[in-house]
Amino acid sequence: MSERNLQSNESVSAKAGREEGAMNRAGERLYNGIVKENPTFVLMLGMCPTLAVTTSAINGLGMGLTTLVVLALSNLPNRVRIPAFIVIIASFVTVVQLLLEAYRPDLNKALGVYIPLIVVNCIILGRAESYSYSNPPIPSLFDGIGMGMGFTVALTCIGLVGELLGAGKAFGFKITPDSFEPVRIFAQAPGAFFVLAALVAVQNYVKAAGERAGKDTSKIGSGCSHDCMNCSEKGCAQRFYDNEKEE
Repeated sequence: MSERNLQSNESVSAKAGREEGAMNRAGERLYNGIVKENPTFVLMLGMCPTLAVTTSAINGLGMGLTTLVVLALSNLPNRVRIPAFIVIIASFVTVVQLLLEAYRPDLNKALGVYIPLIVVNCIILGRAESYSYSNPPIPSLFDGIGMGMGFTVALTCIGLVGELLGAGKAFGFKITPDSFEPVRIFAQAPGAFFVLAALVAVQNYVKAAGERAGKDTSKIGSGCSHDCMNCSEKGCAQRFYDNEKEE
């Protein structure tokens, strides 16, 4: 009887450990997409829609959320190659575009051709190929959500700053005094270049200031070198699963 109870307790402990490990890996994937490997501020991927649609915070938020949905869903299937990725991603993009046409035609019109171009967005193809291909569906789902959240945050920030400087508004609401003279270029696509450069400069300044203060800022903008043998990142989910497969 005592042996049975001991086995039962071990089973419960093992299950709790697996659940805790799964939550930690999910949190690591979200943090990775938003901070460590932010697709816009760190990896500099998807620059075409980033610079083209971020003329306002609403446009940036809409494009980011649309990409988030496609990223999360297209990261679920694993062990498939580029031709299959294209078909899967195109299917989800079509569904999202039809939903936008039905419920948010104004946003669909503002984003225009950049919604269909999500199909060949290097962020989505890159994550599908580099992460979801070699990892289980659940971590891949959270990796897609994390990358999508990072992309959404980046586009919303760029659009918000551009809208504030170029129109004196935030999410369509005027918040500056009448004496404020907008700089019109920031309300246009070329202004996104300046805003992106300024935000990346702020990120680099914060990282450099942290390094001077003796703080470990290596996880900010570290990216992945894919050199697992010499990598010091102990919490790398990809290496974790590779080790698990070897065992």
